[in-house]
Amino acid sequence: MSRVVARPNQLDLDSPGRRDYWLALEHDSIWGDHLIPLTVFVGPNAKPNEGLVSFGSNHGNEYEGPVVLKHLIREIDLNDVVGRIILIPVLNPSAFRAGTRESSPDDRVNLNRAFVEGAGVQPALSGITHRIAAFVRQYIWPRVHVVIDLHSGGNVARFSICANYHPVEDPVLAKKIEETARWFGTPSLMVYQNVTPGLLPSEAERLGKITVGTELGWGCAVNPEGVRYGRHGVLAAAIHNGQLKGQIEPIAYHKAGTQRKLEMVDRACFTVAPFDGHYEAVLECGTRVKAGDTVGYLHDFDHIDMAPWPVVAGVDGVVLAQAWVSPIPRGQHIVVVGREIP
Repeated sequence: MSRVVARPNQLDLDSPGRRDYWLALEHDSIWGDHLIPLTVFVGPNAKPNEGLVSFGSNHGNEYEGPVVLKHLIREIDLNDVVGRIILIPVLNPSAFRAGTRESSPDDRVNLNRAFVEGAGVQPALSGITHRIAAFVRQYIWPRVHVVIDLHSGGNVARFSICANYHPVEDPVLAKKIEETARWFGTPSLMVYQNVTPGLLPSEAERLGKITVGTELGWGCAVNPEGVRYGRHGVLAAAIHNGQLKGQIEPIAYHKAGTQRKLEMVDRACFTVAPFDGHYEAVLECGTRVKAGDTVGYLHDFDHIDMAPWPVVAGVDGVVLAQAWVSPIPRGQHIVVVGREIP
């Protein structure tokens, strides 16, 4: 198949059929463009303001999402598409090509903090990362009502693999979001704080969209379980929200009814490094703990004779995430414990 290089205003996201694009946004450094892979399937019953979009590589060193969506681009049959499905395996090509969380070769901005007022419009917010956010706002949000943002821990953290979302006030939307998250089949569902400015999923939720994120792996590798969960969750969301024909059965922890819903919406859930050091985990993610239980140790090798500092759980619950890379800067969240919601 051939991909057409197109500026945003040249994309056809509405006519029936399948189209494969390299979305071209002007490069910050070279005389050329950043090329973002985008595939759109439009079926016979597509409606204005309705559809599903799934993003990979919001952060550039998280690889399960791009792998999932690359597979789905090849697997989805246009004849089975009822509405609109937009798949963007690499949303941030600058970060992806560098293998970094932020757009390191260009403006050094974290795309998942770039959905702020004036992004891509104000001169101070005109770098490639903010212009990607502006593209999503202008061209994607008006055409979808379901948003799946596939993340992994990268080098920041190892997770109990999860689908995740924020608490929202609308009870009908909240139910749809939780149901969509459960269909990924992951061991955990993570309900997390919504105070960080500029998050892509936060904006989608504020617009009333069924919005689910994930943490499908860690360590800049590709986790096969994470790929399985991600692929299943995107397909289930498309089928259950009227964009794709077909039947789909629950898998894994969803099928078994053993998913744990874990809430981390206050500071007590986070254990913060008080000094630069090296982290040693002694418990696995997914382990139930009590407040005060030791999850790992922070070592100071500049003070070799100092006893390691116990990294303890701040609340009763389940170890949801902990540092993956051993060197830890002061202030990093080393351990996150989620309170288990019945």
